[in-house]
Amino acid sequence: LDFLPAINFLRRKLNIPTFRSRDLMGRKNDWAFAVAGATKAQLLTDLREAVDKAIEDGESLGQFRQRFDQAVQDAGWDYRGGRNWRTKIIYETNLRTSYQAGRAQQIDDVRDERPYLLYRHGGSRVPRARHVSSPPDGWNGLVLRSDDPFWDTHFPPNGWGCSCGVFTLS
Repeated sequence: LDFLPAINFLRRKLNIPTFRSRDLMGRKNDWAFAVAGATKAQLLTDLREAVDKAIEDGESLGQFRQRFDQAVQDAGWDYRGGRNWRTKIIYETNLRTSYQAGRAQQIDDVRDERPYLLYRHGGSRVPRARHVSSPPDGWNGLVLRSDDPFWDTHFPPNGWGCSCGVFTLS
């Protein structure tokens, strides 16, 4: 099913060429679409279209990989890292960040009726200790008001590969 808040989040991003994954950090990723090493405008546009299509149409990683391969071939791009690893990172990162941005919009829409958020570990295969540990040392099961400053820096995803989520509570 279409998740318009997530799709709209992705559509608002600007294409930004980068040399390394660390060229854009933190909140800059909220407004920029970047693929490390993709410095040519047409390549970045083609990769962006592949990601957009995958998210808008609910395509699988395999379908995204076909578009990725075509964009790479058209551009003659020699990227770092193996194809399967690289495509999975691009696909999952954009899918998760777009989805969570959509969730943030939903949370804002119900803030008066459901003013609390519950942090839940998402089951990633290599979890970070804080993500799976319970309070006071960890975040799994933590409940705070949705306007608590904690969420400004800890709203998922919290790092590469994080699949944690938040749930609203009354």
